Amino acid sequence: MNDTRRRLHRRDMLRLRRASQALKTEPDPSTQERANSGDLLRASRPAMGSYFEVRIGANTPGAIDLVNRVLDRVDELESQLTVYRDDSEVSRLNASAHLGPIGVEPGLFRLLEQAVAIGESTGGAYDVTAGALSAAWGFFRGPKRVPTPEALAEARDRTGQHHLLLDSERRTVAFDRPGIVINLGSIGKGYAIDQAVEMIRQHWWPTAALVHGGRSSLYALGSPPGCFGGRWEIALRNPFHPEKPLGTLRLRNRGMGTSGAAFQQFEVDGRVFGHILDPRTGEPATGPASVTVLAPSAAAADALSTAFYLLGVDGAKSYIAEHPEVAAIFVEARPGNVPRVVTLGLTEEDYTHAR
Repeated sequence: MNDTRRRLHRRDMLRLRRASQALKTEPDPSTQERANSGDLLRASRPAMGSYFEVRIGANTPGAIDLVNRVLDRVDELESQLTVYRDDSEVSRLNASAHLGPIGVEPGLFRLLEQAVAIGESTGGAYDVTAGALSAAWGFFRGPKRVPTPEALAEARDRTGQHHLLLDSERRTVAFDRPGIVINLGSIGKGYAIDQAVEMIRQHWWPTAALVHGGRSSLYALGSPPGCFGGRWEIALRNPFHPEKPLGTLRLRNRGMGTSGAAFQQFEVDGRVFGHILDPRTGEPATGPASVTVLAPSAAAADALSTAFYLLGVDGAKSYIAEHPEVAAIFVEARPGNVPRVVTLGLTEEDYTHAR
């Protein structure tokens, strides 16, 4: 994760809207404002290389205090999870866990367990220990480059969640060799959103909310203010024609994550290399223009969108057959950059394609 806030660590593939009212899609990340309709309070703050925004009913008792506490919590989690600060808990693990088991904070331990479980269920298409590969290709602190065969082989030797030893009884983490690098960039933002949502759930007044982190990751809690039993509407962005949404997703009590390689890439000798690396090969993957995943949590949606980018439609279809709580939308390019949309596990209530 990137705490410099100058880099855009992930994808900005979604535009947000509610009901028939188009909401502002580029808010000032340092401000709080009430929506024109008077029914929403929106508060946002730079975090995790992008910005986080919370939207709740403007008439919620204690609304301003609540959103400030929520965004403070996101700041705390960034300090814990980032690999761009040497004093973060994750950085300390990366520096020392090969020396022996290290006790970690309960939430972080549960996140690592979740990451490992997703890695196992996707056949290694998701791997939380892929930090060495990211560094070898220059996506971690740069410069972006094609590594030598020797450097890539060395990074691959230091990648694989089988090197990660989790002791659930003692809540400790250890590595079985030096040089393992945990990087939570493809799940940490979703985890922070889930933690923010949990704080809102615990508010003394029942409160619905939409929480997003740069629009590539979000969670829709409850129904939008004034729409009893309704859903939050999210316009799925067209990667080739951003002003022409591909369709509308409708979410309630569900997380969403989107992955695509177009926003972090570099070119060498006419070949384009994207930032989504396949931990099974060590190489940048080629995949669809974007993959959007719906899941019970934002963290799961984040990680699975990366895994599905690598697995493709057939692999995602097999996964969803065994996990019916998960759904996905693939946006693929046809000649002339005409998008082809493939939906998996979605109902008409979940998604409507634009006409």
